[in-house]
Amino acid sequence: MVFSSMAHISGSDRSQLLLLPESVDDYVGADNPVRFIEAFVDGLDLNAAGFGRVAPKATGRPGYDPADLLKLYIYGYLNRVRSSRRLEAETQRNIEVIWLLRHLTPDFKTIADFRRDNRAAFRQVFREFVLLCRQLDLFGRELLAVDGTRIKAVNNRDRNFSREKLRKSIRANDERLEEYLKRLDEGDAQEDGTPGGGRADNLADKINAIRDRRDRLKGHLEELDRSGDDQLSLTDPDSRAMAPGTRVGVGYNAQIAVDTKHKLIAEQEIHSKVSDMGLLAQTAQAAKDVLGVERIDVVADRGYFKIEDIEACEAAGIDAYVPKPQRGPPGREGLFHKDTFRYDQTNDVYFCPAGQRLEPRYKSKVRDNVIIDYANRAACSDCPLRPRCTKGKFRKVHRFENEAVLDRMAARLQARPEVLDQRRESVEHPFGSIKQWMNQGAFLMRRLENVRGEFSLTALAYNIRRAITIVGIDALIEAVKA
Repeated sequence: MVFSSMAHISGSDRSQLLLLPESVDDYVGADNPVRFIEAFVDGLDLNAAGFGRVAPKATGRPGYDPADLLKLYIYGYLNRVRSSRRLEAETQRNIEVIWLLRHLTPDFKTIADFRRDNRAAFRQVFREFVLLCRQLDLFGRELLAVDGTRIKAVNNRDRNFSREKLRKSIRANDERLEEYLKRLDEGDAQEDGTPGGGRADNLADKINAIRDRRDRLKGHLEELDRSGDDQLSLTDPDSRAMAPGTRVGVGYNAQIAVDTKHKLIAEQEIHSKVSDMGLLAQTAQAAKDVLGVERIDVVADRGYFKIEDIEACEAAGIDAYVPKPQRGPPGREGLFHKDTFRYDQTNDVYFCPAGQRLEPRYKSKVRDNVIIDYANRAACSDCPLRPRCTKGKFRKVHRFENEAVLDRMAARLQARPEVLDQRRESVEHPFGSIKQWMNQGAFLMRRLENVRGEFSLTALAYNIRRAITIVGIDALIEAVKA
């Protein structure tokens, strides 16, 4: 059987003139996200948000409208394009960007300078979109999930130093220097006339290099002593070495508060602090304020367990749910943990696993906390359970003077254990999207304030993408115009 040949579909001649030129608007559908970006930015008060050069100068060369550059950045972060050079390329070849910027083609330096100069204003833009989502009832405003993740900074681990790392490197350089000096002395002691000048010169170069490195390391140690900081980063001074388990060498700690209704981010912030401990209250309270509620629940993992933070949450109208970690020597040594001692609030006493009564005996102050020790020396002296309870002569149970706040939280957790699963389901979605889909595994900028502005754009882009999925472009545009 013979088939007749058929031509492929062919395009039009590139040199052909069009009688009626096609409109760029025809290439951008009504449900294209750029139409929402246009409406959203045009509805913002950029001057109030803190953007510079909103009003054009009366004299001099005209500059770009901050609204246009903001639209470009929002589009870029929505589409995994964060580099200023790549954004410059998009303005010349991407029909959506050409529509959005009306054929404007700012160069990469103008684009990069805009992000740096307006870093603080991006946070306000993020909050404006949170308020828009609030208007659309996309926040449940009942339960927040707080968590943190570490994101790599523009700083290699080899250019980050702690005091211990510096001291260890200085000792290693001293040992190597001593070895080379010894080898150089042995070479000088040889008087047999054997040619060895090249080896001696090579050793001398190595000795000078080691001395230079040792002097630099000592200078870094002196700088740490002067500043009082615990770490020194050379490329990005604000970044810090993260814990080994995070798989991020040197970076920043990104904190978010996620509303559990639709997994939208209500609050976000970047910290140089390595640990999450101490960050719960400020993150939850900022989210509570922007959501505009009198009282709200917040759940976090055990890394946030700190009595001062839990107490601050309660004072701010926030009911915290944080599981208690098993800390302290008894847990590490396999002895009875504090949880096996029952507290009687009415009589202010503890009952140990053997049923003995422990009364308040000692009081001390650690930082800002008053700690009371409960004990019963006489009962411990001949108790058969003492080997499982303490390695000392008697057992002491520590209790904060304000520990009632932890008791109330423990009661809430016992009544509502499923809230811990809600935390995991809610907060892992944004971080997974940010790191995997949005390709935000590392920051492009240096210094804390710049990185905060960069992450505000990331969180804004995540929320916009999420809101588009939930309600669609038309509903968002209508909400902006309302």
